[in-house]
Amino acid sequence: MPQPDRLWLVLCAGVLAVAVGGCKSHPKAKLGPSQAPVYSVGDPESVRREVRWRDLLTLATRDMQVGNLDAAERKVRDALKLAPEAPDALVLQAGIDDRRGRTRQAGENFRKAAELAPQRGDVLNNYGAWLCQQGRPAESLAWFDRALQAPGYPTPGEAQANAGSCALDAGQLERAERDLRAALVAAPANPVALESMAQLSYRQGRYMEARAFAERRIAAAPATRSVLQLASQIEVKLGDRAASDRYLQRIRQEFPQEAGS
Repeated sequence: MPQPDRLWLVLCAGVLAVAVGGCKSHPKAKLGPSQAPVYSVGDPESVRREVRWRDLLTLATRDMQVGNLDAAERKVRDALKLAPEAPDALVLQAGIDDRRGRTRQAGENFRKAAELAPQRGDVLNNYGAWLCQQGRPAESLAWFDRALQAPGYPTPGEAQANAGSCALDAGQLERAERDLRAALVAAPANPVALESMAQLSYRQGRYMEARAFAERRIAAAPATRSVLQLASQIEVKLGDRAASDRYLQRIRQEFPQEAGS
C-alpha cells in the first residue's frame, strides 16, 4: 500500500511558515519579503550575531526552495559558526543532509535539534516525521507525543496527523484512528490525515468510508500518485471499474514517469 506524504521540515520560526507539504516531496512554504539585518551601531555584539545568523537562515531557506543546495548549505554552515546550538539552523542543515542522501548526518542533526529544543513542538514533530520516513514508525511516536505536550505548540494537528499516519505504519490501528480523527477535528482538510484515514478504512474493509476520505483528500490538495492509486483500489473493492480506471488514467497523465512503477 502506498504511504501518504507526511509533514515535516518546519523551519526557522519567524522566518518560514510552512503550509501542507510532504516528507517525500519538498514542503511548500510561504516566505516573507527579503530583509537585510536590522540593528544599530549601539547594539551589543551578541545581538548582531543573532540577527546575522537568523538572516543567513532566511537566505539559506530561499536558496533551498529554489533547489540551490550548495548556496543554502554554505549559508547554514556560516550560521552554525555563529550559533552552533541553534535548533532552527540544525533543522535546516538536517533537511539539506536528507535531500543529499546523508542519512546519518540528517538523523544526528534532527535529533540534536530536538534535544536542544524540548519545548519546541515543531522541532520535535520534524524529528518524529523523519524517523517515520526512515522506516522507524514505532520509534517516531514518542517524539510526536512530546510535540503534542509542548506548551504553546500552534499546530498540534500536524503532529496528530503524523502520529496517526505513523501509528498506521506501525500496525497500531486504534491509536492511528484516534490521532487521525483528532487531527481532522483540528484541521478537517489535513491531507495527511485524510489519506491515512482512507488507508485505514480500506484496510478494515470499510470501503464506502474509505472512498469518502479519499475524495476529501483529493479535493483538499493536489493529488499525489499514492492517493490516486489508493482511490483506484477502493473503487475496485466497490465494484466500480470505470471509476477505478479514471484514477489510473490520472496517474498516467499526471505522473507519467511513475505510472508503471
